[in-house]
Amino acid sequence: MRFMMLMIPRGYESAAPGTMPDAKAVAAMMRYNDSLQKAGVLLAVDGLHPPSMGARISFPGGKPQVIDGPFAEAKEVLGGYWVIQVKSREEAIAWASRCPGSDDAIIEVRQVQELSDFPADVQEAAAGLPEMQAHAAQRNGA
Repeated sequence: MRFMMLMIPRGYESAAPGTMPDAKAVAAMMRYNDSLQKAGVLLAVDGLHPPSMGARISFPGGKPQVIDGPFAEAKEVLGGYWVIQVKSREEAIAWASRCPGSDDAIIEVRQVQELSDFPADVQEAAAGLPEMQAHAAQRNGA
């Protein structure tokens, strides 16, 4: 089973463009990431720039509308993520619990939907998805 662990650092929604974590926090996180990798469960890991450098696209009336960050209505935003492959939800939670998060951090654990989770009509509608995923993984060197 694949799970996404989403880092939600409180206060990041109002971080200035170019805001970076301190080296001590990054070093602690790298030790954690290394433990995930050595255990053979880490599939992907990335940090995200603050929302002030991002954009949101909504589709009122089916037409794209772009809103540049920061986003006034944002209460929680992502600071980064991991994708891990483990045997159970409990194992994913155990890994998330080992993260050296600060007092202001929350990690949300969500299982990745697999094509086999869907009914036949949805699987048929998404027939090319496994090939797309394989191509993306190959392109990213996975």
